Amino acid sequence: MTLKNRSRRTGNDEGFTLIELLIVMSIIIIIATFAIPNITRIKRQGNETSAIQSIRAIVAAQLQYQQTYPANGYACDLKALGGDKGTAPSPAAAGLLQPDLAGGQKAGYTFAIVNCNKVTINNQDQYTSYEITAVPQKIGNTGDRGFCSDDSQQVKYDPKGGTACTQPIQ
Repeated sequence: MTLKNRSRRTGNDEGFTLIELLIVMSIIIIIATFAIPNITRIKRQGNETSAIQSIRAIVAAQLQYQQTYPANGYACDLKALGGDKGTAPSPAAAGLLQPDLAGGQKAGYTFAIVNCNKVTINNQDQYTSYEITAVPQKIGNTGDRGFCSDDSQQVKYDPKGGTACTQPIQ
């Protein structure tokens, strides 16, 4: 038999055997079993990091809003901190936040400004305090913890994903 004849396949040698395919499939399933939970955990951590940074962005926007519109104090609505790029800034739409964050939804979290304290000075309503909340849209999927801040500017979290924030972010 020549070398040329040895390199040719016979009808029985073509393709993979069922055992070989089952072994490959088992390896793929084992790898996927370990990889998928890690991917969702990493995504939740990324969403939480984004929520913390978004809270900080809202706090910074509140400080700028208070300086720009001192008669109004703080904004008590995310829409007041947002606004369209084509329009002039105003107390109702200051243009200080990105549209997605001003809309209250970003990276699997829902944001809101709540518990505003209002006083009236010279017939002008002025908000003197506020609280920002960020809660996961689906606890355990888009995030595990809820986050809060207020006019003290410290970001805290609720390990259960709600708004009972007591633990400071380090």
